[in-house]
Amino acid sequence: MSNRMAIVLAAGKGTRMKSSLYKVLHPVCGLPMVEHVIRSVKQSGVEQIVTIVGHGAEKVQEVLGDSSEYALQAEQLGTGHAVLQAKDLLASQEGTTLVICGDTPLLTGETLQQLFETHETTGAKATILTAVAEDSTGYGRIVRSANGEVAKIVEQKDASEAELEIKEINTGTYVFDNQALFVALASVKNDNAQGEYYLPDVIELIKADGDSVSAHIMDDMDEAIGVNDRVALSQAQRTMMRRINLMHMRNGVTFGNADSTYIEPDVVIGNDTVLEAGVQLKGQTTIGSNCFIGMNSEIIDSQIADNVKITQSVIEHSSVGELSDIGPFAHLRPNSVLGQHVHIGNFVEVKNSNIGDETKAGHLAYIGDADLGKDINVGCGTIFVNYNGKSKARSVIGDQAFIGSNANIVAPVNIGDKAFIAAGSTIINDIPEEALAISRSEQKNVPNYWEKLSKK
Repeated sequence: MSNRMAIVLAAGKGTRMKSSLYKVLHPVCGLPMVEHVIRSVKQSGVEQIVTIVGHGAEKVQEVLGDSSEYALQAEQLGTGHAVLQAKDLLASQEGTTLVICGDTPLLTGETLQQLFETHETTGAKATILTAVAEDSTGYGRIVRSANGEVAKIVEQKDASEAELEIKEINTGTYVFDNQALFVALASVKNDNAQGEYYLPDVIELIKADGDSVSAHIMDDMDEAIGVNDRVALSQAQRTMMRRINLMHMRNGVTFGNADSTYIEPDVVIGNDTVLEAGVQLKGQTTIGSNCFIGMNSEIIDSQIADNVKITQSVIEHSSVGELSDIGPFAHLRPNSVLGQHVHIGNFVEVKNSNIGDETKAGHLAYIGDADLGKDINVGCGTIFVNYNGKSKARSVIGDQAFIGSNANIVAPVNIGDKAFIAAGSTIINDIPEEALAISRSEQKNVPNYWEKLSKK
């Protein structure tokens, strides 16, 4: 295998997106389009990547970081001109260079690997990634000679009647002998209506020098989509969703309705887990085996162990231990860590807290900035009062404590093991082990009140 390089074209503004967000940064299933491209390029065995940036250059570099080198195209003068900006970084090297657009998020590493292999096997100076389209309208057609080599690329407006019938189309992705690429680029002219330097002209120049040009026909036309507007963005999103969901189904995950289930690329799911309709799994989320994720639940950057049940709830940047159950309508906010067999019931919110094994909060409670031990009962209406208007403080609750309904735990307090808090109490001081804490105002009964009220 020869030295492999890649040039990612990401300098266009993308005016048809009608957006303040730079085009290649629009997300598809949670990742910017250009990041999908970079990942696929790396999977194909490329050793050096140069991304051509222009509009929004700083933001693109911020997203991609050190996964790529960069070259600036200060003026957008065509695709050939864009590739030429990588000259100082690549022109002196020997090897094979992939040229790919940053708005083609559906191209896979497998397809690009096959493109490289075709190029290396045929010994061509350039290889075009092509596809067979049922409707080839708008695409450049691949015209082949009698021996099957690529004779030329004909654009729609220049095609003859016979050429318009050709179904093999140019996807805009190429592999070149690196030095032949930069030699040809030096001869590309801009004598066209737009006054731009076009990369496809390199193909004609290579053919004119007597060198061969080959083509690799990709298996799936859907991969070829280039995103230039919101309609294409929506199409890419749907295709990527289907691809991701199909992969999980093949790995043993059951979907109640795959068309309405949204999963981002880095999510990992164990076998025999069931996902109901409307589930959204985002970021660096891991779901264990034999889990049940109920309808319309959203889980973001969280780790869910095996045998967990989550019903119509939201979990963010948190972890849930084995055999726990969450919801319905619960919310785990960031930095919530739940042990095993924990029950977080309906309308319970947990934030920045650790909850030990077997602890239960059945309903209508807020647990914030607290460390709860094992086998604790948190009664209905319990509030952990963690904020005084300026700063936050933590509460610590010992094992097997009992917190009665409608209690207020005013941090910072330490509540010992097996301590009891009577319902309706406001706790502002520490409670020793096995003690009962009661904090209520005196009850006063007014006799004959109904009679007095009815006479008003």
